[in-house]
Amino acid sequence: MSDILGRLVLLALLLVPGVTHAALPADYRVHLLTENFPPFNMAADGRNFARDDQVQGLSAALVRELFARAGIGYSLTLRFPWDRVYRHTLENPGSGLFSTARLPEREAQFKWVGPIAEYHSVLVAAPGREFALSDLEQARAYRIGAYKSAAVSQLLERRGIAASAALNDQDNIGKLQRGQIDLWATSAPVWQHHARLAGASGLHEVLRLQTDPLYLALHKDTPDEVVQRLQRALDQMRSEGWSACTKQPELCQ
Repeated sequence: MSDILGRLVLLALLLVPGVTHAALPADYRVHLLTENFPPFNMAADGRNFARDDQVQGLSAALVRELFARAGIGYSLTLRFPWDRVYRHTLENPGSGLFSTARLPEREAQFKWVGPIAEYHSVLVAAPGREFALSDLEQARAYRIGAYKSAAVSQLLERRGIAASAALNDQDNIGKLQRGQIDLWATSAPVWQHHARLAGASGLHEVLRLQTDPLYLALHKDTPDEVVQRLQRALDQMRSEGWSACTKQPELCQ
């Protein structure tokens, strides 16, 4: 009888919110990676490497609050290029990356928490160049520059549209200005921030391809307990109306 009672008590404890935190080792940490993808994540000094509090942006602020509420330890590193960050997270248990699109071909490769933000895939042209495009298929005839392994690059690849892949998305600004490409396949509001930093005025969107939510992607072997705690914390933040724009309004203009 006492054995049955003990099992019932254990089951009850496992169902109590918060007690399930004990399922993780006390020193459990997630090694988070990101890239310069303003205004969502970026290095404080604009360089291609930063750690912890030197990583800024709307998504970075949200992720910090998210992990604090979930009671999960983490480290945060910004690296370059995105392709390296992406592959590292695929290959290394205990790692995660943000901010990334949850594409069909990526679905089974990670475990997901989100959405944490939203962005638009767009085609951008140089000043003085006008394109009457109503869909992506019409852009096939033009020279397109994109960012290697980015979601918009994978979108073009799925549609069988060739693009010149750059390791640094900002490089496409110079290519547009020099006439090396006709269109820049990129993301809004990211491209506007890159253009301001480069002092490039007059660039303009000629076609919005699609709008997608952005997520925190965790290695596929991440314990479900971690994913669930993070998602519950995020859902609570959303229900409270929490917003990174409150502390960083200049990034939300």
